[in-house]
Amino acid sequence: MSPPKWSGSHDAIPRWALPVATLIFFAATVRGYGVFRDELYYVACGRHLDWGYVDHPPLVAWIAAAVRGVFGASWIALRLVCAVAAAAMVLLVGETARVLGAEAWGRMLAQLLAATAPVYLSLFTIYSMNAFDVLIWAGLAWLAATLLAGGDPRLWLAFGLLAGVGLENKIDVAFLGVGLGAGILLARRFDLLRERRMWIGAGIAVLLFAPHLVWQQLHGWPTAEFVANAQREKIVRLGALRFLGAQGMMVGPVAALLAAVGLGWLLAARAARPFRPLGWAVLAVLGILVASVSKPYYFAPAWTVLFPAAGAALERWIPKRALRAVAVVAVLSVVAAAPLAKPLVSEDRYVRYASALGFAPSADENHRMGRLPQFFADMHGWREMAEAVARVVGTLPADERSRACVYGNNYGEAGAVDYYREELGLPPAISGHNSYWLWGPGPCTGAVMVIVGGDREDHLRNFATVEDAGTFRCADCMPYESDLTLWVARGLSVPLAQAWAGAKHYN
Repeated sequence: MSPPKWSGSHDAIPRWALPVATLIFFAATVRGYGVFRDELYYVACGRHLDWGYVDHPPLVAWIAAAVRGVFGASWIALRLVCAVAAAAMVLLVGETARVLGAEAWGRMLAQLLAATAPVYLSLFTIYSMNAFDVLIWAGLAWLAATLLAGGDPRLWLAFGLLAGVGLENKIDVAFLGVGLGAGILLARRFDLLRERRMWIGAGIAVLLFAPHLVWQQLHGWPTAEFVANAQREKIVRLGALRFLGAQGMMVGPVAALLAAVGLGWLLAARAARPFRPLGWAVLAVLGILVASVSKPYYFAPAWTVLFPAAGAALERWIPKRALRAVAVVAVLSVVAAAPLAKPLVSEDRYVRYASALGFAPSADENHRMGRLPQFFADMHGWREMAEAVARVVGTLPADERSRACVYGNNYGEAGAVDYYREELGLPPAISGHNSYWLWGPGPCTGAVMVIVGGDREDHLRNFATVEDAGTFRCADCMPYESDLTLWVARGLSVPLAQAWAGAKHYN
């Protein structure tokens, strides 16, 4: 079996229309509610280039650094990169559906499901490794389908190259590799195991990932500590049934049903026999996530396998007129959810709309909530926080300003100060949170420290004096980022190394 080819120029519209529309949509809505907490952190990581970070591999930082080199420190530019990634993902989903045997309408259905999935509306809204993760999985799905269909075995080298790049972005690409390996065995595709270029591709992936593994070893495996702490302290434990139920919310109930049909087709249909390993791979990934403490969106990249399968299956099983009706129903089922997944209306309108639909603010982490869900709340207040710190710094005598540093209790607070530092004339920011702790205190001596939040009694354990310099309030931030006292602490009273060791928190 050979992968089908495009039949001519008349395929241009079904091939490109939805990817182009996706790009325009994300570019037109790029601002959202403002810069996101993690975006500030990734920009900071881009200023500390390395082969790894406490909570992620290095690719997201390298891209942030490259974008800063061209456009300056601009979170808008970073989001436009993700808009391009979203369009490329939709294109690749259509390409995979084509390899699975879908014609124009089946390909467009697959693209439509990907372009409108609420989880993708969220993940491609902000700059993060998750956007690239979904895109990389989509590329790997296309390459795997092409190879399973009898494509050029040299594509295993491209598969290994892309997998290696993907591992330098997010380690969950290994789940797909493990799942695909299990799928090849379960589907009895032993012919693939005799292909030496598959093993060379696997070697390429390992080789590309090796620098990050070396970095992990040299730094005491911080990501393992981070994951263990997050699973124990932060991530909400859903259990298998709630995790599976959340998948329907992430893509919409109709799209989830269609994807289930696609999975069934991969696993059971005679026409899908060559692609059986993809179906088993998806089940393996799902099993890994269900068995662990995971956030529901961790499964999001796997939909780039299921949506093409849905398009290929449904095009075979139902008339084209009915397929068009299915596409309309699938889209309408998620249109109502779009403002819940992506900032498309004002905060006040969002609150009224969510309330009318019976949705309460939610989070994947154990935090008290305000009126907005965590994803939206984390787009509020960062510049205002930096400005509040700047006002406190402005009250310091000139000799103290030259020696001052700012301490944030998490990477969002430190990242906000770093991001607006040059514009607002702020001192350097430090934090004990994740990679900020690894970067150390830098030039900060503890002589004068502006501390964002925390309790005076705790700070007095390390400083001779701690003074209340004001309060930062934010209506729509996460509650733990509002009503924060800004402290001016002077005279570090313990050795700097001791104070820094006690500041470490990976979660």
